[in-house]
Amino acid sequence: MPSRHNATLHALVDLVNADIGLHALWRCANVNAVDRLGMSDHGPVHVRIVANIALRLFRMLTGAQYEAGVVRNHGLSAADGEVVVVLASLLHDVGMAVHRDDHERFSLILAEPKARHLLAGLYAEPDLTVLVSEVLHAIIAHRSDGHPLTLEAGVVRVADALDMAKGRSRIPFEAGQVNIHSVSAAAIDRVAIERGDRKPVRISIEMSNSAGIFQLDELLKEKLRGSGIEEAIEVTAQLSGESERSLVQVFRI
Repeated sequence: MPSRHNATLHALVDLVNADIGLHALWRCANVNAVDRLGMSDHGPVHVRIVANIALRLFRMLTGAQYEAGVVRNHGLSAADGEVVVVLASLLHDVGMAVHRDDHERFSLILAEPKARHLLAGLYAEPDLTVLVSEVLHAIIAHRSDGHPLTLEAGVVRVADALDMAKGRSRIPFEAGQVNIHSVSAAAIDRVAIERGDRKPVRISIEMSNSAGIFQLDELLKEKLRGSGIEEAIEVTAQLSGESERSLVQVFRI
């Protein structure tokens, strides 16, 4: 993960990499998600991808004069906002270790002591409690009916939906769960995040099959709407080849 001259973020990443308990929570989250429910990955690979996407979005938007919540409301720096974005991304799904249902609220229970522990050596009070609170806000705001109030929470919400590239959202499909959700997820080949022409950020999505439109319309659009950053992002989608790849040979009811 690129810390890019952010010494505090670099130190946080080192602490996360050494936290055996956090890694165990990620494994438990995946046991519930993948092994027991046949869902897509919600463990260490997913949260690291989300953290990298969220950090990239955050840097692009702050570079375009969007203001972080910790800057506007608490007088902290954009570098502190990066810490919030990364830690919230890494902890947003730990509640899956308890149960899929209402996992965002379970994430709050597990994330508060973990975030405080990880940040305790990096921040003194009252900034420590400020950052923990902002992390928790970003976590709860990623739920489907969430309402982000900060730039940090908005980018985490959108980044969570952008972990959809080939090989990421395919687990239910490959496990034999053939429906519009699994087929559309398997149709996404590539997601690119670039500087836009009309807006600060352009998200370009390549699909092997037009069924992938469902993934954008049902998942990404929902996460963008109300994120607080929807006006800063343009989304384009196109087929990656001259012809569509066949995903389903026979469908039976």
